[in-house]
Amino acid sequence: MLDNRVKIIEVGVRDGLQNESTPVPTEIKLELINRLAQSGLGVIEATSFVSPKWVPQMADHQQIVEQLVQQYSAESKIHFPVLTPNLKGFENARAAGAKEVAVFAAASESFSQKNINCSIDESIERFKPIFEQAQTAGIRVRGYVSCVLGCPYEGEISPEVVAKVAEKLYECGSYEVSLGDTIGVGTPGKTKSLIETIKNLIPVSNLAVHFHDTYGQALANIYAALESGVTNIDSSVAGLGGCPYAKGASGNVATEDVVYMLDGLGLDSGVNLDKLVDAGDYISQYLNRPNNSKVAQAILAKRTS
Repeated sequence: MLDNRVKIIEVGVRDGLQNESTPVPTEIKLELINRLAQSGLGVIEATSFVSPKWVPQMADHQQIVEQLVQQYSAESKIHFPVLTPNLKGFENARAAGAKEVAVFAAASESFSQKNINCSIDESIERFKPIFEQAQTAGIRVRGYVSCVLGCPYEGEISPEVVAKVAEKLYECGSYEVSLGDTIGVGTPGKTKSLIETIKNLIPVSNLAVHFHDTYGQALANIYAALESGVTNIDSSVAGLGGCPYAKGASGNVATEDVVYMLDGLGLDSGVNLDKLVDAGDYISQYLNRPNNSKVAQAILAKRTS
């Protein structure tokens, strides 16, 4: 029996656009966020407070957050989390008015070293001051774990290793821990095994899944996660994004495809699929590239036929 209510965490604006070679103007990002909000999405990851030197695409993070704070009242039920990889990023996000942040760890030592230049344990230690200050400021923190079903450098990662990292983030104060199949190598059986292992340490209601579609398994993996009791799903409008550190890794699973599947299962995401397709079409046209969502492609083709 699947839980009837499913929460979608839209990551396209941050995870999707951060790797674009040409800067996307702030007004385009804000328009995309507004369109996504109008579709019914309740959680939209807005930006990343990283150094513009490393991620030029996110250089307008302060303007993005300040505009959203002005535009959406404190009573708004829409959450706009931002990525804060270190304490300085957190402090800047807090100063801009962010009410929710996210931190990134990895289940692979090699990936952790290459991605954030420190060990897994060192990354957790770096995050502890963020959790402490966030708690004092009433800011929610979400934890991400990368490479939960495979690493581009180490290959397969054991569920027990992933569980330990996820548990540490949860114990630090993450209200939700997102399990990321960074290179998209997972399968439904391995997904179920992973979640069943972690469920022994963290309530399943506090888990989320984040799948890339490299091998075309993302939707099947999400269904397996739903069967295991997970009700929080990360996805990216138009399938934007990917992992710059993993050769051949395609984009995140498309939000349109996820919503279509949930609708077909009779599960409530609160998202209007037509409005979501419009949002994905908007950014795809701006980027001048095909929409990576098969559902969006079908719906848009039907509209013009």
